[in-house]
Amino acid sequence: MLSSSVSGPSLTLVGPGARSPSTASTSATSTTAGSSTLNLSQHLVQRSVVLFVVGAFMALVLNLLQIQRNVTLFPDEVISTLFSSAWWVPPCCGTAAAVVGLLYPCIDSHLGEPHKFKREWASVMRCIAVFVGINHASAKLDFANNIQLSLTLAALSLGLWWTFDRSRSGLGLGITIAFVATLITQFLVYNGVYQYTSPDFLYIRSWLPCIFFSGGVTVGNIGRQLAMGIPEKPHND
Repeated sequence: MLSSSVSGPSLTLVGPGARSPSTASTSATSTTAGSSTLNLSQHLVQRSVVLFVVGAFMALVLNLLQIQRNVTLFPDEVISTLFSSAWWVPPCCGTAAAVVGLLYPCIDSHLGEPHKFKREWASVMRCIAVFVGINHASAKLDFANNIQLSLTLAALSLGLWWTFDRSRSGLGLGITIAFVATLITQFLVYNGVYQYTSPDFLYIRSWLPCIFFSGGVTVGNIGRQLAMGIPEKPHND
């Protein structure tokens, strides 16, 4: 009695409701990626809101100080509004703070140079205190001329960057922010939106770029601290 065995390729029957391993793996990967993207978007919105609120609040406080010392002059109808400040100042400064605060960690990630110098909230709070002190000095200190005050504030602003930042990206962004903000301020003053007493740098005070520089570094440190916990983007040379 002869018995023959026929061997052939094994067949796997896949029913309508069954999934192949590759399909299940792809679905799981897509779900994970979608969840990660959603979390990043939510975190981005939360950081933007916090930066906007911080920027708007600091604008109210610091602009009020400048107005009380008659450094900045607004039209009479504007001064009668909330907190003796123009209504557009807080939202504009809040929006600028959100953009700058998000830009700093983004540039760090793009350059592949994550900022790790003094990354704790205690250092950020000290940086904010120094920035408020620099702004306070611009309104309170009396010098023989604005040039001496400008040089003093420039040294203090660079000292703030060196103490709390020390990154090339922070220095470059701070200078860029100071330049752009100064141009915008010159344009606003030229069109009569408001004015500065005793202008010595075209239509503004010569120390104003120092305030913008130190403000950019301060908001950048806040943005970097808020961005902690997000995986750094790998940099490929």
